[in-house]
Amino acid sequence: MARVRVLLLLATIITLFSLWSLSRYRKSSPNLRSPSTAGASSSSSGYARVVHEPEGHIEFWRQFQPILILSTPKCESPMRMGNAPSIRVEESDPNNRPEMLDMLPDEVEEMKNTHTRFVEAIESNPPHLHYTPNTKGLVSTAGGSYLPVLVISLRMLRRTSSELPVEVFLASDEEYEPFICDVVLPSLNARCVVLSRILDAVPKIMEIEKYQFKLFAMLFSSFEEILFLDADSFPLLPPDSLFTNEPFKSRKMVTWPDFWASTVSSYYYEIASQPKPENTLRQSTESGEVLISKKTHQKTLLLSTYYNLWGPSYYYPLLSQGAAGEGDKETFVAAALAVDEPYYQVSEGIVAIGHPTAGGLAGSAMVQFDPTEDYALRRDGASRDADAPTPRAFFIHANFPKFNPATIFEKGEVNPAFADDGSYTRAWTVPETLIQDFGTDIEKHYWKEILWTACELENQFQTWRGKKGICKDVRRYWNAIFANEKGKQ
Repeated sequence: MARVRVLLLLATIITLFSLWSLSRYRKSSPNLRSPSTAGASSSSSGYARVVHEPEGHIEFWRQFQPILILSTPKCESPMRMGNAPSIRVEESDPNNRPEMLDMLPDEVEEMKNTHTRFVEAIESNPPHLHYTPNTKGLVSTAGGSYLPVLVISLRMLRRTSSELPVEVFLASDEEYEPFICDVVLPSLNARCVVLSRILDAVPKIMEIEKYQFKLFAMLFSSFEEILFLDADSFPLLPPDSLFTNEPFKSRKMVTWPDFWASTVSSYYYEIASQPKPENTLRQSTESGEVLISKKTHQKTLLLSTYYNLWGPSYYYPLLSQGAAGEGDKETFVAAALAVDEPYYQVSEGIVAIGHPTAGGLAGSAMVQFDPTEDYALRRDGASRDADAPTPRAFFIHANFPKFNPATIFEKGEVNPAFADDGSYTRAWTVPETLIQDFGTDIEKHYWKEILWTACELENQFQTWRGKKGICKDVRRYWNAIFANEKGKQ
């Protein structure tokens, strides 16, 4: 009997602590609803309640997995003779395209046949891609050391006043952290979804690797229309308008550019039965942000998944040839072109932000721009006039290094918080004009959320267990840089 009383007392204490913690999260998180309505909006926002229904996704995977297997390339990987140079698009020569791969004719023919077989399968008898009609939301992948970074990004999202629901995909139950998934994320109108619960519900005939999870998160999302954001990417403005304005309104797929010119191999065009582009070079894609409709771009998502499944051995080298950032990023546009589904790539170039060092720029983040303003300035393919305003900044992708409070002060190749002499510095001070154009002190807001996460959740994340001084280190930096600052907020 005494043991039962102790257990009841412990359960009561845990419940009271969770309720107290949840109350603190809600008070410190702007414009949020009760977690009991996670996935739904208040009556003023118009977002329907969305429930993740695994059965529909499991049935889709039951149909889709055999199609992927039946189209397995059965040939050697393309031979790499080197890596394509990473050249900015404005410095590239469209008449001098790099070719760093070598393939035998029968290898090209084998890959062409399997590619054709897959495309014909998804066109003639596609698997049923599951989603809740007329819904929109954000999708991300996290887990492990990415989970604290994601919480910071979600808090930045909520600073914009957006109430869009969020689905956060984790690899497995081992990455499911109950306090974060059951208390913290619901307070931010986000929910955890475990990928392995869907994938493992179907007899396994193939392995899915972590680098492929982005596509599977999009495939298994509940939303009809998706804004995918990497865990370390966040909007500066409410992203809700992106779904209702051009170019998404007519194209239903929007991508953002990377720094470099595209380096697609000529072999890819032959394999995909696509004409080689003439006298033009497009920018490569930065896939930290992707806006897409599952309803209209099912074939793009399915083919992009195929490219990623056979990516490291075949399609990553075919689409990038070893240039900077080789991986899933080129598969979205390539797939859309191959199945003739429309898309819009923002033409305003990506910009690195950081602070100056003796060696140049300690760039720790990238800025992407508003597709609606970009589209308006470049309608009908016209170039933006030199005197025309730059589209407003819309996303920051703080990717190098990750702004994880537990590791951000560790010395690395780029040190956002430190000047050359080892003293504290702001991370983002240049380009000055762009920083000023933000209109508010975004970096200060970002560090405020880093501080909150470090101190309020210091003992909560699995990857922070055993680490000491996380809150103290961030608070020391905050007090040195921001505590006594005055000016725009």
